[in-house]
Amino acid sequence: MRCAQGSQDRAASFTRRVFLYREDGGKKKKMFKTKLLRKLSKVVALGMVASMVLLVPSAEASFWNLSGGVVTHDPTIIKESGNLWWSASTGQGIGMKYSTNGGKTWTDGVQIFSQPLSWWKTYAPNMTTNDVWAPDLEYYRGRYYCFYSVSEFGKNNSAIGLVSCSSISKGDWRDDGVVISSKSGKDSFNAIDPNLVIDANGKPWLVYGSWFDGIHIVRLNQSTMKPSGSATKIAYRSGGIEGPCIMYANGYYYLFTSIGKCCNGVNSTYKIMVGRSTSITGPYVDKSGKKLTSGGGTILDSGNSRWVGPGGQDVYKTGRSGNYSYVIARHAYDAENNGTPTLLISDLYFKNGWPTY
Repeated sequence: MRCAQGSQDRAASFTRRVFLYREDGGKKKKMFKTKLLRKLSKVVALGMVASMVLLVPSAEASFWNLSGGVVTHDPTIIKESGNLWWSASTGQGIGMKYSTNGGKTWTDGVQIFSQPLSWWKTYAPNMTTNDVWAPDLEYYRGRYYCFYSVSEFGKNNSAIGLVSCSSISKGDWRDDGVVISSKSGKDSFNAIDPNLVIDANGKPWLVYGSWFDGIHIVRLNQSTMKPSGSATKIAYRSGGIEGPCIMYANGYYYLFTSIGKCCNGVNSTYKIMVGRSTSITGPYVDKSGKKLTSGGGTILDSGNSRWVGPGGQDVYKTGRSGNYSYVIARHAYDAENNGTPTLLISDLYFKNGWPTY
């Protein structure tokens, strides 16, 4: 799920790392968690941001050349304005990072939740305090939304929550409550790993799920951003599937998921898998035509000798209609740095109707 192995300083005077164990779907996993030793300074004012120089990501490189606070797990990315990018990730209170040069250099920001919300333990009574998993940042109809999950180790006592704001820079987050929940012994699915998807007609959907009963999608009411109707299962795989995100391009919905074993440093076997469909509710198939509900899926990224176990991905579309570009963010374990989970970003292209980078 959302986890990591190893212990290192992120920035010597600011943070330290502690590691928890998590069991998900009967499998033990290590959870990566960041604990702030002191409050980080607030983000620079937008006036200062505007004065920074934009470094446009090179379309010629598979990997963006990143620097700064790049230790992360399950990253989500979004551009707010001009050169200002944000990233959120699994950790205490949802760890935030920002970049003022177009996503190249990252600085740790202020976490969204300084303390747990009171309603979390209604759904996950034994959750680790303020440990929030797999956030997803999206912009829709004038607001920024952050879907996230709280859960217990080894059970599907879980809830997907939502906060929203008018500006990430201002940090005027509003608690919008629970979106979907699951309960051990009652529900077969697990209400974690959310991703907000906007379909070709501008309507919102939420895709979610991990292990247990696979990946599901449900239509959202565009006013409340809560479920409207029943959910549909769109992917399942024995041995685990999680971290879904969906993007629409070239007449297809592309479903990206993580499979394999994460959270074991350089021994992780995580991989990024993709399928596609002409309908947001499926069926999603791989390059061979096999349905993802039947164990299908085309491997997009299995890592390399340095970057082991890539996963926890987020695909982001930027630009304007007719001139969109796509990037994919994910974490991988750095074999040259004791298996530290690290942020990777690449430009995403299409070849013969399928994504590549």
